[in-house]
Amino acid sequence: MQKIRKGDQVVVTTGRDKGKRGSVLRVYESGKVLIEGVNRVKKHQRPNPVKGQTGGIIDKEMPVHISNVMLVNPATGKGDRVGFKFLEAQGGATPRKVRFFKSNGEVVDA
Repeated sequence: MQKIRKGDQVVVTTGRDKGKRGSVLRVYESGKVLIEGVNRVKKHQRPNPVKGQTGGIIDKEMPVHISNVMLVNPATGKGDRVGFKFLEAQGGATPRKVRFFKSNGEVVDA
């Protein structure tokens, strides 16, 4: 289970884009995340008629390492550390593993 998942609101903690916020578009297995509107670069792209792409200079989002982002706590509006705990399920079922914010103990996934 990962601390940061697709669709989460995150804030960048270090680097050129420090303080920027966005939602996670993709989580890579290499430990990187792609965030909407963060770490934009200009890339020189060759035309590819098979894919229907035109050539030129395009703006593109590049991945950021997962250690350089924090999950945004909606209660405080700031980045927060995330931990895991088990919630007891009703009816004797197996407990669920959920993420929670370390500052206030609020569960991330309802």
